[in-house]
Amino acid sequence: MQQSNQVFQFPLNISYEDFLPYYRGQVTKVEVVDLAGRTLWISARHFRPFFTRSGIKAYFEMVVDSQGNLIQLNKI
Repeated sequence: MQQSNQVFQFPLNISYEDFLPYYRGQVTKVEVVDLAGRTLWISARHFRPFFTRSGIKAYFEMVVDSQGNLIQLNKI
């Protein structure tokens, strides 16, 4: 990982019904607060692989480059 990359960790707990507008593209950004208290707006499309009938309930680690482009998003 390059030194200019930033790592954010955050929980996401959203029900199936509440995530449907994001999944359908009606809403494009998911707002989360990381463990350091920073508010992040992340493209909802990045969470689609984690979407189940139960919604999304997990902690995530996100790595972005110096321009804010997503490099990696993983459940932790």
